[in-house]
Amino acid sequence: MEFLIPVYNLVKTKNMAQVDIIRNGIIDKLLAISDQDYLLALQRLINNSAVEENKITLTKEQKLMLEMSENDIQNGRVISQSDLDKSDLEWLKGK
Repeated sequence: MEFLIPVYNLVKTKNMAQVDIIRNGIIDKLLAISDQDYLLALQRLINNSAVEENKITLTKEQKLMLEMSENDIQNGRVISQSDLDKSDLEWLKGK
């Protein structure tokens, strides 16, 4: 199975994968903790953290780009990752 990505929405997934690895590692460690006081302290830390501040407000332009990406997907205007990689290499060789 080949992964297809929209032409206008080339998103790097490397950082996402790293975040998932970190998150899963933390979850695994949490599951092994049996000390209630320790877990309560972690819960307070998480509840008091500024996770809400990490929300991103998209600009009109960003929303438009996302709409264009959805339109590309619906209309089959996608390119495989391997074709994109080949195109990038050709472009880099031309510079």
